[in-house]
Amino acid sequence: MKKKTKKDNGDSECEHKNVREEGGDLICQDCGLILDDKRPYKDSSDARFFSDSQSDYERRIRKSDARAMQDPKVKQKYDKINTLNKWFQDYQSNFTEQKKTIELLKSYGIGLNIDNVKYKEIKDRYLKYNKYHRHTYQNMVIIFLAIVWMAIKDTTNIRVEQFIGAAQELGHKINKKMLNNAMHKVRRTEDTFNKQTKTVYDLVKEIKEKIKILFQKDLNQIPFEEVKSHFESKVEYQKLKLEMQKRANKILNQISYRDIQNLNYKAFTAGLIYYIGQTLENTKIFTQYLIEKSTKFSSTTIRKKFNILKEILGDPEDFN
Repeated sequence: MKKKTKKDNGDSECEHKNVREEGGDLICQDCGLILDDKRPYKDSSDARFFSDSQSDYERRIRKSDARAMQDPKVKQKYDKINTLNKWFQDYQSNFTEQKKTIELLKSYGIGLNIDNVKYKEIKDRYLKYNKYHRHTYQNMVIIFLAIVWMAIKDTTNIRVEQFIGAAQELGHKINKKMLNNAMHKVRRTEDTFNKQTKTVYDLVKEIKEKIKILFQKDLNQIPFEEVKSHFESKVEYQKLKLEMQKRANKILNQISYRDIQNLNYKAFTAGLIYYIGQTLENTKIFTQYLIEKSTKFSSTTIRKKFNILKEILGDPEDFN
């Protein structure tokens, strides 16, 4: 008699033909073995998740990501995440991503006037601060934005709310109070590690230089078309602006530190343009309305600063 090829005690190898899904698992009904991801049939809608290899799974994910990236809103969020991740890797020693952030801020059309000189000032200030401090990524972003605002706030017409709004659009969590606190930290750090203490003379010189730069900038914001009825040519208008800058320098030399230390420099400059305009032979060229359009300060503010200058210097018609 031939020997049986299969033993009755169950030691023979089961071919797992009788398989049923129970509680999310695949179980052989003959031997009771849990098969998990070895589903032997393909008629189920979820079969691909069990039969695909890892490379197929990753390819499918990349494909779905590529489709999502075609949506502009998804693409914008994805770019923000990538920028923030690079910021995190780059925030202590390099300045690549910070430079990109400056360019992105410029692209929002809020009028950031950051040239090569200001860019170098921002970079040196930021890396110097990092030299003495170790902070979280989010804090360093706020410090960086504060340093950018400190570099441009005295020479720009944009308001701090516009600057903060653009930074928030880039994904940085910041508000006015956080920005002010960060600027205070930067100044305090620089005062601590600055070996040379500034004298009153240095402070006066620094403030007056800022006013001179602002004066020239705001004056150049007034286009020739607005005042051409008072001039025979554009060259004549340019000569008058140079003369006004000379008068501004002469006036600033007569003003003491006590008179300007607590003033809003930008508003003071708007009043200075109007005051010097009143020293000209034709006092109707630079009206309060025209200066208001150029400097973005109201006529009331311009008149207040004009009256302060009158108290310091006397009536403009008596200016020599």
